[in-house]
Amino acid sequence: MPRKKPFSVKQKKKQLQERRERKRQGLPDGVRSSSHSRSGSHDRHEEQTDTSDSESFTLQVRKINQQPALWKAGEQGYDPNRFRLHLEKESREEIERRKKVTQEKIVELIPETELEVDIVDVYKPGSVLDFPKRSPWNYTMTKEQLLVQEEKAFREYLEKIYSTFDPVKLSYFEHNLETWRQLWRVLEMSDVVLLITDIRHPVIHFSPALYDYVTQEMKRNIILVLNKIDLAPPSLVAAWKHYFQQKFPQLHVLCFTSYPREKPGETDPSAVFQKRRRRRRVRTMAVGPKQLLKACETITQGKVDLSSWKEKMDRDAANTRHEELTDEEDEDDAVLVEHQTDSAMEMCAPVDELYKDGILTVGCVGFPNVGKSSLINGLVGKKVVSVSRTPGHTKYFQTYFLTPTVKLCDCPGLIFPSLVDRQQQILAGIYPIAQIQEPYTSVGYLSARIPVQKLLKLRHPNVEEDRPGEQGEAKFTAWDICEAWAEKRGYKTAKAARNDVFRAANSILRLTVDGRLCLCMRPPGYTMQKADWQQHAETLEIAALQEAHRQQSKQSSEDEDEISSSDQEDDEKDHDADEEEEEEDEEEGGEGGDVGKGHKGAFLSKNKFALLRDDEC
Repeated sequence: MPRKKPFSVKQKKKQLQERRERKRQGLPDGVRSSSHSRSGSHDRHEEQTDTSDSESFTLQVRKINQQPALWKAGEQGYDPNRFRLHLEKESREEIERRKKVTQEKIVELIPETELEVDIVDVYKPGSVLDFPKRSPWNYTMTKEQLLVQEEKAFREYLEKIYSTFDPVKLSYFEHNLETWRQLWRVLEMSDVVLLITDIRHPVIHFSPALYDYVTQEMKRNIILVLNKIDLAPPSLVAAWKHYFQQKFPQLHVLCFTSYPREKPGETDPSAVFQKRRRRRRVRTMAVGPKQLLKACETITQGKVDLSSWKEKMDRDAANTRHEELTDEEDEDDAVLVEHQTDSAMEMCAPVDELYKDGILTVGCVGFPNVGKSSLINGLVGKKVVSVSRTPGHTKYFQTYFLTPTVKLCDCPGLIFPSLVDRQQQILAGIYPIAQIQEPYTSVGYLSARIPVQKLLKLRHPNVEEDRPGEQGEAKFTAWDICEAWAEKRGYKTAKAARNDVFRAANSILRLTVDGRLCLCMRPPGYTMQKADWQQHAETLEIAALQEAHRQQSKQSSEDEDEISSSDQEDDEKDHDADEEEEEEDEEEGGEGGDVGKGHKGAFLSKNKFALLRDDEC
């Protein structure tokens, strides 16, 4: 009798889950239940893509941001994991190899010219590095036929990319067809497409294929928003703006930031540690809404009445100067929100008529974590969309009526395929840091481009403290940087009390994504012309705009009460889980939330590991 194959606890658990699912759907034991998705897709295995059942094309996919599924008896519930990030899964051997390299390779700063990036090298315009488009259909087709056709086309799309390029050279990109369907629907609804990018990595976040599709095939206007301009010098912002205007003539480019800094940090590297404070219950002082209104007026050419939008901004500016936003909001400030959970699955043709019913629909599209939801909050003037540092927080597109004639559409973040380095993608915030399997290589990539050990004032772990001369000449590896940061912050493992280098590496990456360790890419030729860009007229204009909003923000903050102990805790404490960061971002700061936190805030104010303070950095 042959020996039985071992059956693990994990396999047993999966078997029980499938049995409960079959029982819930009323299927016999011999029939395998389908996935929870309403689209009727096949079961998605970890060993292959969620859309491929071909023997010739298999790919390991890692599903990010798992959410618990809560099912009620006799009720067909909604699958919360339907719009999860699906990215390529790396092998254990590759992870161990990179980990060993970080322990041996000395980190040395590269020249500033190496930070210059051209979009041609990232996306290879005209190649197969495109994005999947909705398959042609007609009203004679059933919904099931359309879904099968879309899944087949998506399989061919993935197979074409992986057969053309080496998977090692490819970046992370979205493998979940459900999320691409959300993009299709947003593009079909939009009169104007708002492509949001992070000013630190704008080339990574700008897909030329999307630009060509919107401007040439859809005949729509596209506006490029360089977001988070407070994290980059004004000269670099002006250089990127001119770069995109020259490369893409039909592009409208404007600058935006939802949280302007209180002090300029162009020359002082320690200023990157000043966390952008989001004041609660106060109208947002965003930079850029007026420029966006001006661009929309130029595009619509009077076909849409945008006077209500201008009146709203004037009213918000007056309220910001004179009064706080109370819990009881005026009816004029109410924002109508429409949740579009399954609209992407509807069989409806693209809207050929622009500005239907006299309403301007603006679709907000971009990569994860570029600030799409924060931009909508900045336009509205208050928080109407939940935001988070965790990529993929927005699960499905939603629409918001900014005014009766202006509608905003928030699309989930999508990662387009490219040839950019994966470590740079992680530093750009497109991958959930808490789920990175090997963060040390990304720390090494960062340390080779900015002096991390000097900015964090680290001491080499293998050099004694009483030898300052040797400390200054010590050479760091990426592993040494993580170990030194763990020593300084007091990160220890639970059992052996060793330095927790994994937690320290994640902490450094979070500082980078949050902008407190700022890595900015440069356009081609920026280093040679840096002095000219610093004296450019548009640079001075951007600097004056930032300074004016900083003064307004400072004057508004002087009228507020002092920051509560819970806010001090948020500023000083470095969170170690993305779930905690979501709670911090989604917290509204109610009056009852500060009870019993005074002693904890006082304790943190004396914490010797609280590095990120103005007096120390």
